[in-house]
Amino acid sequence: MSSQSPPAPRRLAARALETTPENPWPVRLLSSKITEYVSRMSPLWVEGQIVQLNRRPGASLAFVTLRDSAADMSLPVAVDARVVGALPAPLEEGSHVVVHARPTFWPKRGTLQLQADDIRPVGVGELLARIEQLKRVLAAEGLFDAGRKRPLPFLPGRVGLVCGRESKAEHDVVVNAHARWPALRFEIREVAVQGARAVTEVCAALAELDADPAVEVIVLARGGGSVEDLLPFSNEALVRAVAACRTPVVSAIGHETDSPLVDLVADHRASTPTDAAKRIVPDVAEQRRGVLQSRQRIRAAVAGRVAAEQRGLDAVRSRPVLAEPTTLVTRRAEEVARLTAGARRAFTWRTERAGAELDALHGRLVALSPAATLARGYAVLRTPERVVRSADEVAVGDRLEALLAGGRLDVDVVGSHPGGPAGTRGGPSSG
Repeated sequence: MSSQSPPAPRRLAARALETTPENPWPVRLLSSKITEYVSRMSPLWVEGQIVQLNRRPGASLAFVTLRDSAADMSLPVAVDARVVGALPAPLEEGSHVVVHARPTFWPKRGTLQLQADDIRPVGVGELLARIEQLKRVLAAEGLFDAGRKRPLPFLPGRVGLVCGRESKAEHDVVVNAHARWPALRFEIREVAVQGARAVTEVCAALAELDADPAVEVIVLARGGGSVEDLLPFSNEALVRAVAACRTPVVSAIGHETDSPLVDLVADHRASTPTDAAKRIVPDVAEQRRGVLQSRQRIRAAVAGRVAAEQRGLDAVRSRPVLAEPTTLVTRRAEEVARLTAGARRAFTWRTERAGAELDALHGRLVALSPAATLARGYAVLRTPERVVRSADEVAVGDRLEALLAGGRLDVDVVGSHPGGPAGTRGGPSSG
C-alpha cells in the first residue's frame, strides 16, 4: 500500500495588490494586517459631539458615540469610567468634547474603536472663539457681502419653511403669515434643529426646497436656545449651503439678540419667526387700505383736473368771440364794406378829376391846334418837302398844296412879294 504526501501549503500574496481570485487573502490575514496597520497609529486628539452615552453603574468602561458636527460620520469611543467621573460636569448627549484616544481595531468583530484616556468638554468661550474665526474666514471670501443678497418677492405664491418638528417657530411663521395673507401656501420640512443630525437634515431640506421651482422664498426658523443649541446654525457646512441657495433665504434663528453665522449669509435676517412672517408677505388689510387711499387720491386728482379744465373751458367760452362767433366776421365784413365804399369814392373822385383835367387839356389843345387856326380861315402852304413859311422859299410857277379847315387845294405861284402876301392861283386838290 503506497502512501501519498500531503499537498504543499498555498503561498499567499505578500501585498494586497498581489491578491487574485485564485489566490485571495483569508479574512484572518486581512484582519491581522488591519490590526497591525492601526496599531502603528499614534494617539491623537479628536473633536466631536456626543450623540450616545452608555455608562453602566460599576462598569470599568463607559462607551460614547462621537459624531462629526458637520457630517454624518461617527466613531465609537471607549473611555475609562474614572476619567468620565473625574470631569467637573457630567457628560450629556449633545455636548462638544475633545478626546485623546488611540485607534484600535478589533479583528474578531471587524470594528474600529477609539480607546480614550482623556476627555475634555469644549467650553462656550472656545466655541465662540471658533465661530469668530470662521466668521472672519467667510467674510474674507465675500459670503457676507451685501451685493450677494437677493430681494424678496413682493407676494410669493409658495414659501418653503425649514423648522423643528412640531415647533413653536413653525406655528409663529405659518399663523402670522396666514393672518397677513390667507392665500399663502407653505412647503414645510420638519428637521432636527439641534444636535448631531441638525446640520445634515437642514442642509438636505434646503437643497430640496431650493430645487423646487414653485418655492419662491425659503424661511429657516428656530426658536431661542443656548449657544450650544444654536451651534448648528454657525456650522461652516450649513452656512455654505445657505450661501449656495438660488432661492432667497430668510433666517429667523433664535431671538433678536442671537446672531448665528447663518444670519449673516442669508439674504434677509428676521429677528424672530414672527418677524419672518411679516417680511415674506404683505399685510392684506394694509394693502387694501393702500389701494383704497390710492383710489381716493386718483379720484381727487382726476376730479381736480377735470374741474380745472372746465373752468378754463368756461373762461374761453365766455369771451365775446366765442359767445357770438359771427361778431368777428360781421366786424370784418363791415370793415370791408367801409373800405370798399371809400375806395369807390376815391376812384370816382379821381376819375372825375382826371376827366376835368382831360377836358381842360382838350380845350387848350383845341385852342392851340393848327386845325382851330385853319377853322378861322387860315391855310397852310407846303411843298412836298416842307411847310412854306416865307415868300422867299417859293418861286413863280411852283406848285403848292394848301391845307384848309375843310380840305386841300393845289395852287400855283404866279407872283412873289417878299415881306407881303404871295400871289397864287389854285384849284381844288385831287387829294
